[in-house]
Amino acid sequence: MICRIWHGITPRSRADAYASFLEQHAVADYRSVPGNRSVAVLRRDEAEVTHFLTVTHWDAEESIRAFAGDDLLKARYYPEDGDYLLEFEPRVRHFVVTAFASRG
Repeated sequence: MICRIWHGITPRSRADAYASFLEQHAVADYRSVPGNRSVAVLRRDEAEVTHFLTVTHWDAEESIRAFAGDDLLKARYYPEDGDYLLEFEPRVRHFVVTAFASRG
């Protein structure tokens, strides 16, 4: 299993709207791809900005490729992201999962 982590930063004033966008659109998009095991959206508010992480778990690189394309570490953005994000980080991070537990 592979864990894929993306990071983005919004102005604090746009954070609630972006959180809603991620919940309504991005989570469903991730979940629609065969091989996606889970999606979590994490948020940390700071003084003027808010950080978001999407943490997803995938069966294999082939599943990620179906979502992100052939460049597995290239960040994938939605057209609406331009309304919220302060910058567009070009890369994501992948980790091989060595232990995973879930109650659900």
